[in-house]
Amino acid sequence: MGIDGHKNTHTLVAVDPLGKRLAELTVAARPAGHLKALAWLHGFGPVLVAVEDCRHLTRRFEADLLNSGHAVVRVHTRLMAGARRSARERGKSDPIDAEAVARVALREPDLPKACLDGPSRDIKLLVDHRRTLVAQRTAIGNKLRWFLHELDPELAVASRGLRRLCVLDHLAHALMQHRGTLAAIAAELVADCRRLSERINALESQIRRLVTTRAPHLLAIPGCGVLSAAVIIGEAADATRFVSKAAFARFNGTAPIPVWSGNKVRVRLNRGGNRTVNHALHMIAVTQVRGDSEGATYFAKQLTVGKTKTEALRLLRRRVSDRVYRALLADQADLDQPRNSQPPTPISLAA
Repeated sequence: MGIDGHKNTHTLVAVDPLGKRLAELTVAARPAGHLKALAWLHGFGPVLVAVEDCRHLTRRFEADLLNSGHAVVRVHTRLMAGARRSARERGKSDPIDAEAVARVALREPDLPKACLDGPSRDIKLLVDHRRTLVAQRTAIGNKLRWFLHELDPELAVASRGLRRLCVLDHLAHALMQHRGTLAAIAAELVADCRRLSERINALESQIRRLVTTRAPHLLAIPGCGVLSAAVIIGEAADATRFVSKAAFARFNGTAPIPVWSGNKVRVRLNRGGNRTVNHALHMIAVTQVRGDSEGATYFAKQLTVGKTKTEALRLLRRRVSDRVYRALLADQADLDQPRNSQPPTPISLAA
């Protein structure tokens, strides 16, 4: 069963194991429409439900499907293009897209599974909210720096200085010595920066408490800080929805793409996948290279065999991805059983 979700409607298309369309239904994206769709699905017996991966549109419908006992997988939008091109019916419509979703689910056995929202959703919401506030503070800080330079070049602030409350207090005191509209606006911007910084610090404390409780194995990985762990948890959700470490690597974009024919085997960089998780893995790898850890040893080994720094870092990032996947599974297993007082067992990079 393929589902193409929208803000106001959801279109469902049923296909048989050969990909032939059997029936279709369009319902309102409201609780009454969800009940109608569930009753319609019940007439087909056990089905695999495939949903286009637009969680901001289908999250409530996915929850209703999961609570009703249906198996739900998510299909990335990029995978639907090939299915639409190979279809006999030309064009683009909600039924065509829903049918493409269903056909992708037939040919791709390792699609990520949907799961009910849990603590990982709360972490993701907090991380996204913090990222928005940081972007607002950066925009305000950029404007404030120009105003300070115009008022008094001696009021120059060091890089990242506007994150520190003591620096903001010093600026607020200094601006009291100036008069005029420019000084008044600059003082207001300083107050805005302080308010945002206090809120960002509070969010970081809240995120730290949640991540420390939920992901001790992930935090035990060298180079993995609280914010990187929070990003990975929030984006990956339940790690058990990935069937293997290779599937997780494809999800985060660390799995290379094969581009070879004949006897010479070659791969190229994968620029797809979840770039937010990919960036978090990159920062973990960079931190490991700078420190004294297994990652630094592996990086140095790759350099000795002729790899460039960029190639060695990409290889290390894939190794970090595998280790993160194992840590996520270990943390999920701890959540599924009563916690004990023993510290988490370190996970070897070579495992």
